[in-house]
Amino acid sequence: MAQFTVNPLRFDPYQNFKFRIKWGNDFVAGVSKISGLKRTTEVVRHREGGDPSSSRKSPGRTEFDAITVERGVTHDKDFEQWANKVWNYGSGLGKEVSLKDFRKDLVIEVYNEAGQLAIRYKVYRCWVSEFLAASDLDANANAVLIQHLKLENEGWERDYEVPEPSEPTFTEPPG
Repeated sequence: MAQFTVNPLRFDPYQNFKFRIKWGNDFVAGVSKISGLKRTTEVVRHREGGDPSSSRKSPGRTEFDAITVERGVTHDKDFEQWANKVWNYGSGLGKEVSLKDFRKDLVIEVYNEAGQLAIRYKVYRCWVSEFLAASDLDANANAVLIQHLKLENEGWERDYEVPEPSEPTFTEPPG
């Protein structure tokens, strides 16, 4: 079987638990979950009158699924302030939406087990379509209070400029 990796020491796929998300120049603190990046291209079926009974297929419109981001509630106001740019209660008639800057480009980075950057995705023109300020409160639970953003986007791509990291090695201590 052919080996497609540049790093001959890496046989395992990357784990899904080491990641960070960045908007603007800052990484967002406390993010515990990011949904998968998914795109779907519609299938356009067509046939010519002289063709056999089967149809041909061509690609149609491509849609990018919304991305959800979850994090523990802290005093950091970034999630809420971004959500408020789409609709801000009490800001005044005709001023509820900040059309100038309600969209952001995001960067999602995935790290290997050693904490080295392995994969980077760029997500374009995101905006908040759903905001959960705080998850359910339950006096009998033993859980972290969670905030949730649902981000609509207009596409994403992998940053192929990120090289595959070389696997670190540890030397044995003397003696």
